Amino acid sequence: MSGPVKRAAAALVLTAAGVAGISLHEGRVRTAYLDPVQVWTVCDGHTLTAKEYIGKKVDNATCDRLLEDDTGEAQDTVRALVKVPITQEQYNELVDFTFNVGRHNLASSTLLRKINAGDCWGAGAEFSKWNRAGGQVLPGLTRRRADNRRGWESGCSPLGT
Repeated sequence: MSGPVKRAAAALVLTAAGVAGISLHEGRVRTAYLDPVQVWTVCDGHTLTAKEYIGKKVDNATCDRLLEDDTGEAQDTVRALVKVPITQEQYNELVDFTFNVGRHNLASSTLLRKINAGDCWGAGAEFSKWNRAGGQVLPGLTRRRADNRRGWESGCSPLGT
């Protein structure tokens, strides 16, 4: 019996389930707010232009557009940096991770090094190390990383085979 199909990251696209996972982890807040590390944020974790929305209520169509733009950047990063075949679920989890921590953090991570070295289980173990913001462990990030790890490891070969 074969496992999930693996493809080059460059050939994958974030699925609707992947977008929903990011939105669930981020939570949609239609007014700008300061996140736990004092970064202005709006909608589903959008930061780039969030200050423009201070004091305004953002409509869902705008939030959807911002999420699409932001996930596009995260996808471009994963496609450019992941050099080994991965499953769709692994791709979705890496896009979620990159959306949250940014290109530089993925690029310089042990997580990425283990992925590209073919160490699927070792890469999975790296997710839990990314549960802090501003030096503080955040329960929401701990849950998010557990979800990322679970999704990532669903594409790893069974241990011992």
